[in-house]
Amino acid sequence: MSDPLPPVKEDIPISTVDSPSAVLELIYQLKIKDVMVGAVIAAKKTDTMRHLQALMRENYITGVPIVEEDHRLAGIVSMDDIVTALDKGFIDRPAEERMTKDVIVLEDDMPLSFAISYLNKYRYGRFPVVNKKKELVGIITSKDVIGTLLVEMNREVLRLEKIHQSGMTGFSANSEMEFTTVRYDFEIAGRASTEIKKALKQRNIDPKIIRRVAIASYELEINQVVHSEGGTIRCSIQPDKVTIVAADSGPGIADVNLALQEGWSTANEWVRSLGFGAGMGLANTKRVSDEFTINSTVGVGTTVRSVVFLNSPTIKEET
Repeated sequence: MSDPLPPVKEDIPISTVDSPSAVLELIYQLKIKDVMVGAVIAAKKTDTMRHLQALMRENYITGVPIVEEDHRLAGIVSMDDIVTALDKGFIDRPAEERMTKDVIVLEDDMPLSFAISYLNKYRYGRFPVVNKKKELVGIITSKDVIGTLLVEMNREVLRLEKIHQSGMTGFSANSEMEFTTVRYDFEIAGRASTEIKKALKQRNIDPKIIRRVAIASYELEINQVVHSEGGTIRCSIQPDKVTIVAADSGPGIADVNLALQEGWSTANEWVRSLGFGAGMGLANTKRVSDEFTINSTVGVGTTVRSVVFLNSPTIKEET
């Protein structure tokens, strides 16, 4: 497949793994539709390449999506396509003949983490965004991602300042939380981790502790979404520790020792293309835990227990 848009020179300077916890929380809380530009400059299949060249020049853009009459995305024409059309003499041919039809797209309900993974993996300047009907609803760029995160981080700083100034109290020493996961439901992936982090922040827990718990809860949550038939993530916050228990309904792990090795994964190519399934989930969870146990039965399911003590933020290396 040809590049739909020219590659950017550098990766977007944000990681979905090792960014600061405040950034990670926003990455998994925001949806692509919260960040994308909704007013899309698009063209029809019958428009000429010369017309698209004018659109790019007038609007300072490097690619134009091509849409059907029902607003479904049909393809995309990049600046490279325009240059080729000029060189080879078909600048007055319709876009339908020269557009890239196999376009990499994002869906508007996906977590923002997907956009960051795509921008870093494919290194294109922008991606078309479609809804569940495959209709073109927006465009997202690295500039959109960074700009939105800066605004949201400023709001978060203001919120935390208010909490600090009011001396937030009244939280129970113990707290129990439970979340449900569904196979391949990436739209809610990261919800458990986000809510657990919020609960810990409200208790003024050491940020290093919060980061370790967040890594454990997120990795276990994604593991269930990718590898299991669905399950639960239970979090128990106690005066001296935080315990995460992830229990799923199958298919189980045949070789637990192998599954704990970094880089070993059974994720399919589709999951890997989304930026998941790198084989680091259990290894990362074990690394940040003070106590770690895993029990799995093939055909039945897997239960993982991760404990992080509140008085030992530096015992484990952060990823």
